[in-house]
Amino acid sequence: MQTYYYALASQKFLLEEPIDEVLRERTRNYQDQGKEIDFWLVHQPAFLQAPEMAAIAAKCPKPAAAVVSTNPQLVTWLKLRLEYIATGEFQSPSATIPDPLASLASVS
Repeated sequence: MQTYYYALASQKFLLEEPIDEVLRERTRNYQDQGKEIDFWLVHQPAFLQAPEMAAIAAKCPKPAAAVVSTNPQLVTWLKLRLEYIATGEFQSPSATIPDPLASLASVS
């Protein structure tokens, strides 16, 4: 199993903050270093449905959005940049979180 780290907030907050700029900056930094992208923006993350995530899911306004990463330093960096977000980690694939990047958002 892989450990995934997340930065979680309401979708409205996360998408109204300069997240595009922040993620573009980080993508550019990774490209300059020749580093593979290890973060993803997930609208209405399905991992919040897992029983072990019930407490954090109850505290987060809906609909939620998350930046999910395999890099804990990236999530710490996001927390410092965006401030009003929840952070944490989970293991996947597991029985309760089979896909760490799954979304409950409908595709239109």
